[in-house]
Amino acid sequence: MKKIVLTGGGTLGHVTPHLALIPHLQKAGYEIHYIGTENGMEAPKMRSVPGIVYHAVKSGKLRRYHSWQNFTDPFRVIAGAFQSARLMGKIRPNVVFSKGGFVAVPVVFGAWIHGIPVLCHESDLTPGLANKLCRPFAKKFATTFPECAEALGSKAEMTGTPLRPELFQGSREAGLKLFGFNGQKPVLLMMGGSSGAQSVNKALREALPQITKTFDVAHICGKGNLEAAAEGIPGYCQMEFLDAELPDALAATDIVLSRAGANALGEFQHLGRPMLLIPYPKGASRGDQILNAESLRKRGLCHVLLQENMTPSTLADAIRETWTDREKLEKALRDAPPADGTKRVLEMIEEIAKPGD
Repeated sequence: MKKIVLTGGGTLGHVTPHLALIPHLQKAGYEIHYIGTENGMEAPKMRSVPGIVYHAVKSGKLRRYHSWQNFTDPFRVIAGAFQSARLMGKIRPNVVFSKGGFVAVPVVFGAWIHGIPVLCHESDLTPGLANKLCRPFAKKFATTFPECAEALGSKAEMTGTPLRPELFQGSREAGLKLFGFNGQKPVLLMMGGSSGAQSVNKALREALPQITKTFDVAHICGKGNLEAAAEGIPGYCQMEFLDAELPDALAATDIVLSRAGANALGEFQHLGRPMLLIPYPKGASRGDQILNAESLRKRGLCHVLLQENMTPSTLADAIRETWTDREKLEKALRDAPPADGTKRVLEMIEEIAKPGD
């Protein structure tokens, strides 16, 4: 039986693309193992997937700021590399697929020690630190953005991001019912930020008197970010998060307001609705979201409002401008290369996998 090891962790963006690949890998006859951390967010998600064997290894966090843990975490990474190498010798997979994040570094290194080919995927426009460290040990790279494929050189190919097809099979009627809307106004969906979207949450709520004149607003605000004072506002529905209901929510969406995380962008681009992006500011991140958003803007796929320029008034104006431009944006989205990289990533896995025993 063919075997594959999947790895990635740190954020859900390093985990959800695996969920798009797993049904196809199972259908192709792969025995699937996942290597992650003991307590990372990938652990409960992957342990709940039927047919997946989960293995936990030690891993340090790759920080870009000063912390006393920067002195101890390299030893955890080294320990994780030895654990991963032992697992590779025990599992003997034909191939490894890495989605990045700090746990991927020891896993990719462990695979390299045993001569097991690795395909890495990078979602952002520039390679993250984990993928930079993995680059010498990977056979191929798949990327979401053309700029990233160019930066990584001959090993890399732009493929798009693996997306779950069920996300785009929802019911508009069920989505409107979920939010309590009657369908007489276009629906603005705000999501894609979780804990990093408080400033956008605040500006959106303050702009509701202007926005709800034209739109019904479905606001996925992130865990712990509900606002009691906003309950009951006509044409406004707030929820912390969506899981099983997300396909219906997307089916009911006419315009998207979002941060610019790469995986969310892939989903929204595939949805084909006009997007207004407010990327996470560089002072609070490595600036990858600004680059992601600018790449889409240059290709005519979205509008962008930088956070430093955002007020309730400028946000309402930018939403109206995006809606006015919707036909042009939707055409550009239809004409763009496919955002869903599932098929090509699966092909690349087969291309580099070692023959079975």
